[in-house]
Amino acid sequence: MTLGSLFVAITLVAASQLPAQATGGSTPAITIGRLHYDGGGDWYANPSSLPNLLAAIRERTDIPVAPREVAVRLTDPELWNVAFLHVTGHGNIHWSDEELVILRRWLEQGGFLHVDDNYGLDASFRREIKRLFPDHPLVEVPLDHPIYHLIYEFPNGVPKIHEHDGKPAQGFGIFLHGRLAVYYTYQCDLGDGWEDESVHHDPPAKHEAALRMGVNLFAYAVGYGGGT
Repeated sequence: MTLGSLFVAITLVAASQLPAQATGGSTPAITIGRLHYDGGGDWYANPSSLPNLLAAIRERTDIPVAPREVAVRLTDPELWNVAFLHVTGHGNIHWSDEELVILRRWLEQGGFLHVDDNYGLDASFRREIKRLFPDHPLVEVPLDHPIYHLIYEFPNGVPKIHEHDGKPAQGFGIFLHGRLAVYYTYQCDLGDGWEDESVHHDPPAKHEAALRMGVNLFAYAVGYGGGT
């Protein structure tokens, strides 16, 4: 059992033992970790994105989730209490040698890392991911992978939310022992799509597509509904 599926199994069992009116603060909840990284990039970007995604997960699945994400560094003990780690920003990202060791171990033990290029993160992330997994290059995730079909259908892959360079949105990944452990959304701005609609004034269809993709990602990360 992976780190993610263990968390969802524990929380779903705990939730099923509570009366319906007790599904508020008494229910054990899992959440998303927002990675606080060094290097000068704005790791805190898109402040309304993860609360909105968690709300969508709570409304559309029976996974008990917290109302907000937690900010974690790779050296924090709290890292081991999250199964889904989200990274975003517009600038430089840097991981120390110690952090690389910890992150690789966390991923190998079942953690799921989602990196969302918020336009400007690409070069530094590709540099750091090569340091993290020099033996596992980023590859495009095939369109028949469960992340595109687990709850919502995305036959064409990750949705395009914002235009920047006129390139198509792509989803890249790193597979460990057959499991998608790192998922990188490029030329997509998925996190922007999760934000309050008043922030970027995205059409409702774009906002909805982004949320649906995020629900798929989280569900996959925690082992909800199966998938490899």
